[in-house]
Amino acid sequence: MERVPVLVVGGGYAGLSAAALLAWREVPVTLVERRPSTSVQPKAFGIGPRAIELLRPLPGIEDELAGIWAGIGDGMRIAIARDLADPEPHLISDGGQAEYAALAELTPAAPVGAPQADVERVLRVKAEELGADLRFSTELVSLEQDDDGVTALVRGKDGDRVIRADYVVAADGHHSELRTALGVPTSGHGTLSRMCSIMFDADLSELVREREVTLWYVRNDTLTGALVTGAGAGAHVLGVHQAADEGPFTAERCVELVRAATGRPGLDVRILDRATFGIAHVLAGSYRAGRVFLAGDAAHTMPPTGGQGGSTALQDGADLAWRLWLVLTGQAGPAFLDTYDAERRPVGTLTADAQLAELGARMPPAARIGYPERLPDPLHALLGHRYHSTAILDEPGDDGSILEDPRLAGGKPGSRAPHIVLDWDGQRLSTIDLFGSGFVLMAAKRGSQAWMEAGRQVKERLGVRLTRLPMDDELLDVEGRFEERYGVSGGGAVLVRPDGYVAWRSPGPVTDPAATLEHVLRQILSRPA
Repeated sequence: MERVPVLVVGGGYAGLSAAALLAWREVPVTLVERRPSTSVQPKAFGIGPRAIELLRPLPGIEDELAGIWAGIGDGMRIAIARDLADPEPHLISDGGQAEYAALAELTPAAPVGAPQADVERVLRVKAEELGADLRFSTELVSLEQDDDGVTALVRGKDGDRVIRADYVVAADGHHSELRTALGVPTSGHGTLSRMCSIMFDADLSELVREREVTLWYVRNDTLTGALVTGAGAGAHVLGVHQAADEGPFTAERCVELVRAATGRPGLDVRILDRATFGIAHVLAGSYRAGRVFLAGDAAHTMPPTGGQGGSTALQDGADLAWRLWLVLTGQAGPAFLDTYDAERRPVGTLTADAQLAELGARMPPAARIGYPERLPDPLHALLGHRYHSTAILDEPGDDGSILEDPRLAGGKPGSRAPHIVLDWDGQRLSTIDLFGSGFVLMAAKRGSQAWMEAGRQVKERLGVRLTRLPMDDELLDVEGRFEERYGVSGGGAVLVRPDGYVAWRSPGPVTDPAATLEHVLRQILSRPA
């Protein structure tokens, strides 16, 4: 029998991000994936800034991702048209240039225009370099759990093996067999339609030159679908709605559809790959079942419209990695893991509902049922999610909202820690660069020494990884915005979690900083006195 702290089932976005970030934290992890490799189809396009912030600790990954498909790195211009040759397409997104300018004020992590297939390959390499045990062409056969762990039977090319794990990450997709086997209930609108994704090679230079549109929602008498174009000549992807009574798409049919979508009946087309998948809206009723945690599509399957499904899955995996690390290293109590469901499930539901609304607007004839009338502000949806759980110490008067304007968050507990520019020994960096490897205690310049000493004492007493950072002449607040952005004054302090979220703050000085900080950390980490 093999033994490992964490077993990950599924090698997509959620599974790979969990495995890579667990390995980076030196937690032994085994991942099993029934497919022979990572994705061939591009699938999801683009990664939002919040997911990039969480992946940044992986050495070199930000630069590698930024270099993929640089043609859409500055944002995806989106249009609705009869076909690619339509002389008057309706532009519904200008690439978000104003949005990106606003983002630059809030985070050093720029969103990247990368297809999922390429991102998965990068994550796989990173995870393996860091020591994760990734086993492709290996499927989970059965799983049993008890009070002390989980026993899994897996089947690969070399036969059956039994793996004993402390915890399992169920990242096995929309039709999650683990979710079903564990009896986790689901809600939502289920499968809304089916789509065939067609990868093809063709020269579209004449059609896309100077139009600068990357994603086209195509509606004509032949098809309803979406077309993602590359830089002109080369590979492109067409997704076509498939009628319920329509059989498999042959190569000839795929060529016909590509020509109809491009508006070029005589276009020279070479089909590279095709796959059929369901567009669905399915929400797990719980993200935890004993020692098993649902992530990615197993937790929240959402329509692709809106482009946040992939980023949400990456965030799930990253979120589980730091929580499991805290518990497995004894820094947090086992009950701390309940905070994953409490915090991530509202975000998953909100995001899935927003993408469902986008589906109705962009890709009819998808079923028009239950679409929200108002969509979240894009900036709020990207960086404004708020968490509420026992791992956050809310302040009096908190309204319990789960979405806010990140420009106005002001360092409230449950909100993402604000970005400000710092100078550390002549090097410019962001507060975001400080987070990831453990808790961070930041204190306002006046009165910071009391908090720094308190942090030293509590760190040793509780065995918690805690970095102490006074805003002083060594760590200089370049623009003088720390107190304003974090809502503290002289003698105040802020405690930030490994995921870059504010767990607690003291706006001003307290009588006994060490006792206060120990009490706070014990509450947050589910460690009773």
